[in-house]
Amino acid sequence: MKKILNLIAAFGVMFCLSSCSDDEDPIIGGSNEDVLGTENVNSNITTNTTWTNNNIYILQSRIIVEPGATLTIEAGTIIKGESGDGANATALIIAKGAKIMAEGTSSAPIIFTTDIDQIEIGDIDSPNLDETNSGEWGGVIILGNAPISDESNSGTEQIEGIPGDVALAEYGGNDPDDNSGILRYVSIRHGGTRLGDGDEINGLTLGGVGRGTTLDHIEVVGNLDDGIEWFGGTVNASNLVVWAADDDALDIDQGYSGTINNAVVIAFSGTDHGLEIDGPEGSAAGSFTITNVSVKGADDEIANLRDGATGAINGAYFFNFVSPATDTNGAEEGGTGEGDFTFSDDNTFAAYTAGNLSFSNIEITLAENTVIADVFSDFTEADQNAVTNVASGSNSQGANVAVFGWTFASMRGALADF
Repeated sequence: MKKILNLIAAFGVMFCLSSCSDDEDPIIGGSNEDVLGTENVNSNITTNTTWTNNNIYILQSRIIVEPGATLTIEAGTIIKGESGDGANATALIIAKGAKIMAEGTSSAPIIFTTDIDQIEIGDIDSPNLDETNSGEWGGVIILGNAPISDESNSGTEQIEGIPGDVALAEYGGNDPDDNSGILRYVSIRHGGTRLGDGDEINGLTLGGVGRGTTLDHIEVVGNLDDGIEWFGGTVNASNLVVWAADDDALDIDQGYSGTINNAVVIAFSGTDHGLEIDGPEGSAAGSFTITNVSVKGADDEIANLRDGATGAINGAYFFNFVSPATDTNGAEEGGTGEGDFTFSDDNTFAAYTAGNLSFSNIEITLAENTVIADVFSDFTEADQNAVTNVASGSNSQGANVAVFGWTFASMRGALADF
């Protein structure tokens, strides 16, 4: 009888060996190198490192990719920041001299989110969070060696949102072609945790990032501070979505001198400005270009330009804004209410009248009982006459939203009105 049992067992083993394929799913918890799981990240990255899409990576602190190191992130990888604020805020920081190579695809984007998000490997949508969830972790910060216009005229500065005593949080330099790597098909969600009163982290912060860097197909959703903020630098960025930022959606500072092309802003009740554009803080000049942008408002302002901003906005569509309040400050000071497009200071108005700040191909769907002069009260009469009031959905200017089908915003229907 014992011999018969041994023969049956042996036959079972041979049957499994002959019928089990290498193509079958890996066994969770086994020794297969493709086993799915999680990996905690709690120390800085000092050597070339790859994060693979068969793991979820948990950021347990501020993680800095140090100079000389490259962090490569495979398409479809999920990274979660542990919830916390103040000294416990989590973030991923790419220091000057380091690189991030995060190349997702439209079918397998790279997702940064919070550890309370129940999203699992292979998912893109979240089963438990939406755009109203914000401030659960920090965000992604990239620092480079491109020029900035800082108040001290030193050419370098400590990035905002990170305590001043954190090493390797400096940005700025003299290399406009600096290369910090690639972000492509990346979704950053539910960030902007508070470090202190009024001090939060942007979804994506770009400090002195050079034009050797690639930023393409990037989404920021539900961030407690700005969606994307540029502090100087020369990097170009294309195909951007910012949804439900709790401050400004697209924010430019310190003489940013790159091009932002094909961008969508979807405001919600907490959004401050669709566009907030600051000029140089120091003696160094800088001039931005924004092309093909669509902004859907809520209770926010369309745009606020200040501090002698110089640059151009070409091909924009604005809609769903409330009627601005009566302008009591005069053309040089801008309006006081919501839903308007304002210059906040004399230096900005001077840059505009000198032709160093320009606008073309602007369309808007006006709020009821509103005229173009109410919204663009700081524009000259000629530029006001060049703005076109169009029926909702009939715009010919603005972003091409067809390229955003991969985004969380698209999956949740937030792009339906564009």
